Amino acid sequence: MSQMESGNGDAVAPAGIREIALDTETTGFDPLMGDRVVEIGCVELINHVATDRKFHCYLNPERDVPADAVAVHGQTEDFLADKPVFAAVVGDFLDFIADSPLIIHNAEFDIKFLNAELRRLAMPAIPISRAIDTVQVARRRFPGAPASLDALCRRFEIDNTDRTLHGALLDARLLAKVYLELLGGRQPGLVLAGAAIATVEGEATPVERRYREPRPHAPRDEEREAHAALLKQLKNPLWLSETA
Repeated sequence: MSQMESGNGDAVAPAGIREIALDTETTGFDPLMGDRVVEIGCVELINHVATDRKFHCYLNPERDVPADAVAVHGQTEDFLADKPVFAAVVGDFLDFIADSPLIIHNAEFDIKFLNAELRRLAMPAIPISRAIDTVQVARRRFPGAPASLDALCRRFEIDNTDRTLHGALLDARLLAKVYLELLGGRQPGLVLAGAAIATVEGEATPVERRYREPRPHAPRDEEREAHAALLKQLKNPLWLSETA
């Protein structure tokens, strides 16, 4: 069965910018050669921060699972044999992602597999334009640096010690954290210190300022005398010249 959950039991997402971090696991590399999706994991983001809402399912691929694929994600034919087929979960999946932008690491790979599954059901494809590819974002930010999910977790000091094997839901959760860091971290909206407002958890709140008494700026008599003495030491001061 698929899992579509909300942390507070309410299926209505909170207001804000909604995005979906998405990942899939498959039987291989090419749906045109008969490879199929075996797992889908999605995590909801609101204002670029992950919420408790998720969609997750394992799928019966209706074919064998090669040993090379099992070595990547650990999902064997026996494990997947009693799982639903894609047609049984596609409605829940599409309801969850709705029309939100999709945050995907190497988006072309996942989109082509999802579209192959949709095509088998004569359903509309997901446009690649809906995807924000974090591989491309990372390569623009860090030219020449490794852009794998593991490499980005190391760069941003995100704990991925549980990732001994690939898993769609685990990778979607890690991707949500990586995406936030690629955008500038947990406080991308903070204004400079001393400005009138600060952003706390996505909301603008007034900054309290302590009242200060006005400081005196008028010079004392001894300061005036010292200044006059200094001016007498200057030769041909500019402000006394005829052209001034």
